[in-house]
Amino acid sequence: MQEPLFRVSFDAARLLCDYPPKLHHANKTALFELAYPPDSEVHGTIEVTRWRADIDDQLSLPQRAESTVEPNFYNYPASPAGILEWHVNFADPNLFVAYGSGLFAQDEMQVAEHPLLGSVREALLATGLPTLTRDEDGGSPILVRGVERRIEVQTNPDGAAGRPFGLYGNRFAAARVDTIRRATRKIEPATISNIIAVAAPAYGRGKYRPGQIEYVLETAFTAFAAAHHETLRALGPDAQTTIHTGFWGCGAFGGNRCLMIALQSLAARATCIDRVVYHAGDAAGVLEVRRGLDVADMLAAKCGPECDLGTLIDQCVPLGYEWGISDGN
Repeated sequence: MQEPLFRVSFDAARLLCDYPPKLHHANKTALFELAYPPDSEVHGTIEVTRWRADIDDQLSLPQRAESTVEPNFYNYPASPAGILEWHVNFADPNLFVAYGSGLFAQDEMQVAEHPLLGSVREALLATGLPTLTRDEDGGSPILVRGVERRIEVQTNPDGAAGRPFGLYGNRFAAARVDTIRRATRKIEPATISNIIAVAAPAYGRGKYRPGQIEYVLETAFTAFAAAHHETLRALGPDAQTTIHTGFWGCGAFGGNRCLMIALQSLAARATCIDRVVYHAGDAAGVLEVRRGLDVADMLAAKCGPECDLGTLIDQCVPLGYEWGISDGN
């Protein structure tokens, strides 16, 4: 595995003091005040790495990693002994760029529940380190290990709680502050999460082109390989890596759900991830995830256990997957 483009560690308490999140919407301020009331204790060390996109020309595609499909969204379980759990952040090419705004899609929600992710962005900017998860050379995943999850925000529709249409996406900004507070539970003690910030391709039209498929494979391969590398570095050679993901790039960016699941599954195989948990959101999403996993199994069977990257892409293109439409969030 290549070494990261940079590796930097922050004392969490010092990070919050020196680089507090910059919040530009009253509802985001309310969430931060719930997460870190005055005199809050802040513990731990946060390690941040950035990685150059890189994929082997010859891929090993063993049996599918252990896969679990859940009809929900992220719930950030604690990592059992000997296992590190990683959660994919469906990132903008500019890391956490809208965290302080009124937006509340997957990326912004994750930062709201882990407020020190905002501090990570501010610290990187202040010290001149890049905050791009995609640049002119391709994907550049950024991993954040050891960040506290301080609150949980309920975004589901609940008329009795003042959110008849929920709080996800653009609805968050229009909600009353007291509604936001009622929807939020403080996590005590705070739990620890590990984040993979990775940008999907965006706003394509028509059928997926070979270069777009290659970008997804290369970026997911790099991100998952980096997570596996960091797991072994943190816990030793016998440690196991679990990836939590879902319909990466299929909301605002308009990606194809089935194809994006299939390509992530293939990347997980090729990087020897031990387990992948796919969060599908609801029962309909579960069916779409399972279709994507079936496509990955079919492609792996066609290509064999040792596969040329170009051959894998050539097998994907004729499937004719088409871009969807942005959901506006």
